[in-house]
Amino acid sequence: MTLWKPDPTFYPSPRDAADAPAELLAYVAALDRSAGGPDAIAVLDTDPDSARYGTVVGWTELAFTGDELHHFGWNACSSALCPYAPHPHVERRYLVVPGLRSSRIYILDTKDRVSPEIVKIIEPGELAKRAGYSRPHTVHCGPEGIYLSALGGANGQDGPGGIAILDHQSFEVLGRWEVDRGPQYLAYDFWWHINHDVLISSEWGTPSMFEDGVVGELLLSRKYGHRLHFWDLRRRRHLQEVDLGDQYQMTLELRPAHDPTRTYGFVGVVTSVEDLSASVWTWFHEDGRWQARKVIDIPAEPASSDDLPPVLKPFGAVPPLVTDIDLSLDDQSLYVSCWGTGEIKQYDVTDPFKPVETGSLKIGGIVRQAAHPTAPELPLRGGPQMVEVSRDGQRVYVSNSLYGSWDDQFYPEGVGAWLAKIDAGSFTFDERFFPHGDDFRGLRPHQVRLQGGDASSDSYCYP
Repeated sequence: MTLWKPDPTFYPSPRDAADAPAELLAYVAALDRSAGGPDAIAVLDTDPDSARYGTVVGWTELAFTGDELHHFGWNACSSALCPYAPHPHVERRYLVVPGLRSSRIYILDTKDRVSPEIVKIIEPGELAKRAGYSRPHTVHCGPEGIYLSALGGANGQDGPGGIAILDHQSFEVLGRWEVDRGPQYLAYDFWWHINHDVLISSEWGTPSMFEDGVVGELLLSRKYGHRLHFWDLRRRRHLQEVDLGDQYQMTLELRPAHDPTRTYGFVGVVTSVEDLSASVWTWFHEDGRWQARKVIDIPAEPASSDDLPPVLKPFGAVPPLVTDIDLSLDDQSLYVSCWGTGEIKQYDVTDPFKPVETGSLKIGGIVRQAAHPTAPELPLRGGPQMVEVSRDGQRVYVSNSLYGSWDDQFYPEGVGAWLAKIDAGSFTFDERFFPHGDDFRGLRPHQVRLQGGDASSDSYCYP
């Protein structure tokens, strides 16, 4: 795994990454909600010149059932080129794949093979013993190791959640990242402004709050996460929390500016308990304090209660349910997924405080069930959920499954399985790329990672 020179897929700046060759493969986490069989990593051909373009060309079944794969990532990435990084000669080779429900972590080798090979399994007891955490959720490759957020404490149901560190080469769980965790108890995502030594984290809930679906009483009581937390990255100490307001429930995906000289970023909020709207906020540093400002509001859509699942019938509306956002490497375009209404939105965020909507596509949705142009006769359930943008910003991939119990709650007739690709310039669906249904062998596609990196896997130390 040690190289004489840095991995060619490591880029000193986002501009260099955007000029790199296009991805030829996409890795997709696919889950078996029934736990009757194992989850898998499906591998899609993304080479438009290939005869198998848009099809599943690789498949790796995991070793156990009931893992519920979630936000996986690379063992190493462009952050390895930062001046203080202790690992400039590792390679982007292994996928670190957490099972959110099982607390098991798989290490998969992608080198010289289409179907990744499982080379190590980290059992839940090791994560609990070494870091005091369970329910691993999000993986980011960082300057000191592999960072892994976890949503539960060692007992698997309560908090606090936090961040564990894994070694880049042995994948040993080194321990808990936080030295002084401050007031954060609920956990979800994390990212950083690496040159400014700042880490940002967000909040969802403890395992008991989400594993069996949304708990209506907790939501209406405003008990889910609604804060951002700012940390000293090197000293691993909590600095400040910013409360968005307890009506804004579930501050989820964080997307910092890729330009390492800038200190702003975006966070998506799933819903407001006041009107079921969703929102996107910009965080920034001003007057010596971290602050956040709402910059996008997406309203709920009225609907007949006859068309709604039981969880929404009392409200007579479909919430957008913004479950993911993604920012292009040039920091110009923000993509926002509305999993409830079945819509993916594109915004020009050249001015991060004044986004301008530049495109919208409808697909799936609780009520709309909009079809893909390749199969106009096929109503689709689920909606754009996880979003991934290619390094050059030209391709956007969206998958339709959120989380097993939430899929079943909001789409009780079945969420189905599909993955779509969007051409970012024209903002239209690629009609040649639509794996769906049996292509995923009865599993539900969740997150996409692109060969060589993508817009949400790397951080850069040079502008």
